[in-house]
Amino acid sequence: MIKFVMCLTRHPSMTREEFRDYWENKHGPFYMKNAAAVGAKKYVQSHTLNTPLNEGIRASRGMQPEYDGVAEVWFESEEALMAGMSSPEGQEIGAALLEDEGNFVDHAKSAAFIVEEHEF
Repeated sequence: MIKFVMCLTRHPSMTREEFRDYWENKHGPFYMKNAAAVGAKKYVQSHTLNTPLNEGIRASRGMQPEYDGVAEVWFESEEALMAGMSSPEGQEIGAALLEDEGNFVDHAKSAAFIVEEHEF
């Protein structure tokens, strides 16, 4: 299994609450409606909490500000991910997802990458 991970920064015109509401109640259901068509096995949203703990963690390590959330999508393999996203249906869904992300994500301040988990 591999994972597509996206660290999300909200659109600058949104509050964190507006971002969370859109992501959880609009984008999430939209993604799940199309997940099987692109070969996704699991989809998880992790929403950053508004807590002073985040500032303490950042300050104690000299880190950048936290992201507004993290999306994780599991696929059987890189080949399965590429097959799902390169099919005509996958390309159409991918374009629609990217367009929808524009409603709540600041792509220039976000990051996405493919990972392989190693549990200890």
